[in-house]
Amino acid sequence: MSSSGGKISLFNMMTFKVMTTFMPPPPAATFLAFHPQDNNIIAIGMDDSTVQIYNVRVDEVKSKLRGHSKRITGLAFSHPLNVLVSSGADAQLCVWSTDGWEKLRSRFLQIPPGSTATALSDTRVQFHQDQIHFLVVHETQIAIYETNKLECLKQWVPREAPITHATFSCDSQLIYASFLDATICVFNANLRLQCRINPTAYLPSNFSSNVYPLVVAAHPSESNQFALGLTDGGVHVLEPLESEGKWGIAPPIENGSPSTIPSASHTGTPASDQR
Repeated sequence: MSSSGGKISLFNMMTFKVMTTFMPPPPAATFLAFHPQDNNIIAIGMDDSTVQIYNVRVDEVKSKLRGHSKRITGLAFSHPLNVLVSSGADAQLCVWSTDGWEKLRSRFLQIPPGSTATALSDTRVQFHQDQIHFLVVHETQIAIYETNKLECLKQWVPREAPITHATFSCDSQLIYASFLDATICVFNANLRLQCRINPTAYLPSNFSSNVYPLVVAAHPSESNQFALGLTDGGVHVLEPLESEGKWGIAPPIENGSPSTIPSASHTGTPASDQR
């Protein structure tokens, strides 16, 4: 499924042919997500701040969700909780029931003191493997939220360049984050810094300041491998040195395994960089 400001196209992955197109703008689609239990149901975030629940089979909008004030920039389903989480350029999170599509709760991001979000700031959401906690990515912060109470459990704030993107590794044990200065940081699931990768590790020494990662994608089965999509159209795949085998040094185990997400609220601060 894809959209680039025009109609939404549904592709057959076996033949790579367009099966159907639907919902021509305006408003334009800004984010798409398949329902985890029914491939015929698609959540479509729109430029007009609504989320439309569309049934491909019958070519019909089943519901239109209203709660944001700016364009939708992120959508994520949790099958066990039967909810859809939406995020928008208004720095707001909304949780919707997938049973009746009513809004259950909403909350604005906790913008750190001294931080200023631009009017075009996207807010992205991604569920942890446990399907209870989810990652929130904004230029001013990376945060872990608990879905039922919509409570911020952990927050990491950059000291220097704004965040451009972040994602969980395939096993949700790590978080890969990219920054406007082309730096990459690797965190554990509790937002403790594991490793910092300087731009010179993957870019030429004379690289332009206009070149930086716009998107990070985790490998679907190799938890220590990820790809960067750059502003110049380049794609780089990164992994640890073979002699190390993993990113950085794991922090001491606290209250269980290193991937445990605690239930107490806490605002994190950047740890010392590891190279």
